Amino acid sequence: MCGICVSVWRPGNSSSETFQSTHAIAGLRARNASRGPDNQNIVRIECPSSSSTRNPRRSGSLTLECYASELQLRGSMARKVFNGVEVTSDENDGSKLFQKICGADSGDDIVTILGCLEGPYAFSFYHATSQSLYFGRDPLGRRSLLVHWPTVHQPCFVLSSVSDGVDDFLFEEVDTKSIFCIRFADIATDERAFLSLKDRVRSVSRIPFPSASGLPYAVPGRVNQDVPEANLPQIHDLDTIPSYLQAPVDRLISKLDESVRLQVQNIPQRSPGKARLAILFSGGIDSTALCYFADRHLPKDEAIDLLNVAFENPRKVRLQLEGDPNALPKHLKRECKKQMSNSISTQSHTSYMVPDRISGLEELEELRLVCPGRTWNFVEIDVPYEETQEAKAVVQSTMFPSRTVMDFSLALALWFASRGSGVTRSSLGSNPQPYNSDALVLLNGLGSDELLGGYGRHRSAFNSGGWPAVVEELQLEIDRIPTRNLGRDDRIISSHGKETRHPFLSLDVVSFLADLPVHHKMDPRLAIGLGDKMLLRLAMRKVGLRLVSSRKKRAMQFGSHSARMEGERRGDIPLE
Repeated sequence: MCGICVSVWRPGNSSSETFQSTHAIAGLRARNASRGPDNQNIVRIECPSSSSTRNPRRSGSLTLECYASELQLRGSMARKVFNGVEVTSDENDGSKLFQKICGADSGDDIVTILGCLEGPYAFSFYHATSQSLYFGRDPLGRRSLLVHWPTVHQPCFVLSSVSDGVDDFLFEEVDTKSIFCIRFADIATDERAFLSLKDRVRSVSRIPFPSASGLPYAVPGRVNQDVPEANLPQIHDLDTIPSYLQAPVDRLISKLDESVRLQVQNIPQRSPGKARLAILFSGGIDSTALCYFADRHLPKDEAIDLLNVAFENPRKVRLQLEGDPNALPKHLKRECKKQMSNSISTQSHTSYMVPDRISGLEELEELRLVCPGRTWNFVEIDVPYEETQEAKAVVQSTMFPSRTVMDFSLALALWFASRGSGVTRSSLGSNPQPYNSDALVLLNGLGSDELLGGYGRHRSAFNSGGWPAVVEELQLEIDRIPTRNLGRDDRIISSHGKETRHPFLSLDVVSFLADLPVHHKMDPRLAIGLGDKMLLRLAMRKVGLRLVSSRKKRAMQFGSHSARMEGERRGDIPLE
């Protein structure tokens, strides 16, 4: 994990230089330092360079400052690229990748190199010979990168992994469909060209020429368009795998196993005797599957932290104590809500046995049976309402430019969960002991629902348009992955100096699942808990995880009670 902050401005432009010297850039660098607490550095470059002009500080030049921070996850011999760069045991894959990119002659060469690379990334690269800046994100957007384009009032170009709130820059997420290139030599002497930089940036296609279509990691896979015959037989339970699904089940187990193996190997030990790996754990099928595969690839004498978050939600507590005013006649609702707002403090009535806590504890017992010999640290992260309010400003500024009600409820859950501060118990009912997870790497089960048909909208698509409508919806899911949650989640989790990894979103797993016929992955004709994510349910039943294989989906914000603390509000409403 790292933090990137690149700023470009015009020396001699008083408003631009004043803006550059304010707290704005300093604030961005501080936020990026949290992402990479181990090393930070700044490099300043003049464009045109001093070799091409007698006075590089003249008003027609540009100044570029590159700030970077680093989280060292595997020591000096870091290997964060999961596939695509061949390295020996004494080589650093980042250094080797940098050497390859430095040898590129064009933007097409750079996207060809990146098209063979599997592993989440966001990058900026200054090509000194051509005085060009290249930047971009991996095809699924698993790492955050934001861009502010120059304006009259904010005449700087800025790239940053994270924002510092809404006041200083007009940030937007960098599109994942292309790699972008800015040739500073073309705009250095033209102030109007610099201010219209957004219209002048060059987009380099991830498939630069037809013969490059074989680049394995250039773009996510396309969904198989095949649909089943109308008389496709239905399965009746998860205990018997139909013959046509036996190979897909085995291949899914193999693909996920390899994806997790690559993502958990060689994680450094921050604190001797403590867990190196943590898993965002709700007790649902996705997070439990990651636990199962992680157990196969970490030494048995190492603990794994299971991070389980629960919120004090005043609305939920009041409903438990006083009933649901929405169940009353309309003329009584207003008075009831008024009385509830004036009621006594809910602190003494707080219970953290939210749905995700209950399912997490249940699944903890199944994990101990299926994966014996492992210490599973079930970390109870209980968040009082007052603490939620205290964190509100920093969470909202960190998740920006994401800023809907749903963004906030999800970001809250991730922020507190990834912080890892809670309690553990030696056994159910024993006294809690304070515990802080020092694991640098967190596994996240995001992506399973999108790829395997786990959302209610997939069932709705089938009801309205049959199997072809489901195929169309699944393709939309893959297309939307880069623009939905991943950048926001990366900004939130990395603010604690930790890195999140998504085994379901390995491009190898994505391509495998996209290539399967839709009826191999799901069957919306079947009941919830059976037909949704059917392939994964069959796989988990096969490896012995019977309880979780039939557990129904529950969204994180509702399972943890981080949503709707003040009242009913639609998730897509912008924050005030």
